[in-house]
Amino acid sequence: MSNSAAAEPRREQTASTRGKFPQRLLSILSALVVLWLSACWFLFFNPAVDEPVAADAIVVLGGASHERLPIGHELYGAGYAPVIALSHTSSPGNARADSACTGQRSEAVVCFVPPQMSTRGEAREIARLAADRGWDQLLVVTSSYHVARAELNISQCTTADVVMVPSTPDFGPAEWLGRFVEESVALAASYVRPACATPLVQ
Repeated sequence: MSNSAAAEPRREQTASTRGKFPQRLLSILSALVVLWLSACWFLFFNPAVDEPVAADAIVVLGGASHERLPIGHELYGAGYAPVIALSHTSSPGNARADSACTGQRSEAVVCFVPPQMSTRGEAREIARLAADRGWDQLLVVTSSYHVARAELNISQCTTADVVMVPSTPDFGPAEWLGRFVEESVALAASYVRPACATPLVQ
């Protein structure tokens, strides 16, 4: 057998191996995407939360106040806490909560302005309020996609017990996908760079 004839099977085998590599890579990437979407479903779309309990305060985080504020009012009306604390951000998405913070308001309503207009800023201010007012148990209302990151940031800043209460956004598939990407990145960043170096002790 000539050298060229012997080399032919090797070339075919090499070509076959090269042809399988993109298929294997595509399979791996597809599996990773499926795993990520599954994680997003449980973390952001349908997060596991505890049932609401009696608390010292109900905290409604800023943004999407058309969906979050009614949940806060329901909890307050049901007697879960004597105080409802609203994040006052002066932003379009927080118009309903901001309106409740302007003018005359009930003594049961506490409004706070985060030092930075972010979840991290809210976590720091909530920790300060809890320490100043002796709040040991908090119910925190936010959108379902925001629950994981908000709970992590707040727990990084306070030793108060926190129970998250999710509101349900009216999103289409594209909006949910965008939130999945945004929250995945932000949640990972919160582990790498905590909102607070040490939590404030109640």
